[in-house]
Amino acid sequence: MLRSTLVALLILTGLTTVSAPAAAAPVLISAGKPATASSIEATGLEAGKAVDGNTATRWASAEGSDPQWIRIDLGASYPISRVKLTWETAYASAYRIEVSPDGGTWSSIYSTTTGNGATDDLTVSGTGRYIRVYGTTRATQWGYSLWEFEVYTESSTGGGTPVAANGQLRVCGVKLCNEAGKQIQLRGMSSHGIQWYNQCLNTASLDALATDWKADVLRISMYIQEGGYETNPRLYTDRVHNLIEMATARGMYAIVDWHMLTPGDPNYNLTRARTFFTEIAQRHNAKKNVLYEIANEPNGDSVTWSVIRNYANSLVPTIRQYDPDAPVLIGTPAWSSLGISGPGDQTDTIRANPVTGTNLMYVFHFYAASHGTQYLNALSRAADLLPMFVTEFGTQEASGDGPNNFSRAQQYIDLMAQKKISWVNWNFSDDFRTGAVFTTGTCSSGPYTGTTRLKEAGVWVRDRIRTADDF
Repeated sequence: MLRSTLVALLILTGLTTVSAPAAAAPVLISAGKPATASSIEATGLEAGKAVDGNTATRWASAEGSDPQWIRIDLGASYPISRVKLTWETAYASAYRIEVSPDGGTWSSIYSTTTGNGATDDLTVSGTGRYIRVYGTTRATQWGYSLWEFEVYTESSTGGGTPVAANGQLRVCGVKLCNEAGKQIQLRGMSSHGIQWYNQCLNTASLDALATDWKADVLRISMYIQEGGYETNPRLYTDRVHNLIEMATARGMYAIVDWHMLTPGDPNYNLTRARTFFTEIAQRHNAKKNVLYEIANEPNGDSVTWSVIRNYANSLVPTIRQYDPDAPVLIGTPAWSSLGISGPGDQTDTIRANPVTGTNLMYVFHFYAASHGTQYLNALSRAADLLPMFVTEFGTQEASGDGPNNFSRAQQYIDLMAQKKISWVNWNFSDDFRTGAVFTTGTCSSGPYTGTTRLKEAGVWVRDRIRTADDF
């Protein structure tokens, strides 16, 4: 039957066509990951050059010797659906692609004895934390050389993810809007400090957060002091990179939380922040799901809005140099309470003296058992005047512990739904305090789905994240 005739019949009979669901988008997971090789030809041709995203740099093995290999540590176990190899003149005529859970035991997911160089863009199927190209026969008198070694996974829930539905976020007026300009609300969870509870952010737990909890956003909480970033910048930057990729693979938004707390003046860590956010923005600027939270909770009598504003005006251009579009979230006085926990409501001061730039939002934190009507009313008023984002809240006391006040917390939830204020709950860990959603010991083996390992606050917040999004 001709297509035009079929369409006419469908219209006449009142039938409609149903589009196939969007295919899951491939997500690059190898960029910038640690890479090693069996050998290198010379300085400047190290394994890391094949995962740096620069098509003008390459890895090259020692000449004249078989076999040779290059290996990537993906940082976590992923289902791998695609591998793209961009060969230099020195290519393999025979090679295998292998995956491993531990870097010791390898399984082949692809092999060929008829390689012809140029670009091999391969559909594969396998799961592992480690992946390697294992060359067995050189096609030339030289060694093996790759401009790029790219590894991809599929977004866990395909076209139905929050990022697939909304794309690049932006600020429109005083609201957070999606790529189409629709006002939206994101709801999700914050990690605990990744220097203490990184083990709670694994393949199974983040699968559960995305698919069982149905979260829109993961906040990656990287403390600066307290055994955090300042003790090992490379380690903690790499952890953030990895968690951004894990959130991306699951179609969630990722808030990169510069979790400054003590000292309370964000300027104390300004140089560190510039270094960190430069690398994060350089690597992830092509993603649509990254938000930057540049000062978790400024605090102290001398840390006025003017001090915070000067810090933000110094740091935002660093991010914008590489990522011109992503929302930047800016902490407010007195532990991001809009000043209520200190000198009093600073909403009008912030509005009269905003941070310079676009796609900027201001942060509010609350803990329902400690922060009552005065805080609730301040947030309500501020949301009509400023773009607000609640990047941290709890149902208990401000310590993240103690009894829950679910009735007060529900008042906040209702307000945030009414005014489309996005929110993130503290915290997705098995810490002993009542604010951690999992019972102690859960993160060693799970399970993370359902409610059997959840504390009372975990059950409560999971129910509220799981309610249908208005996308």
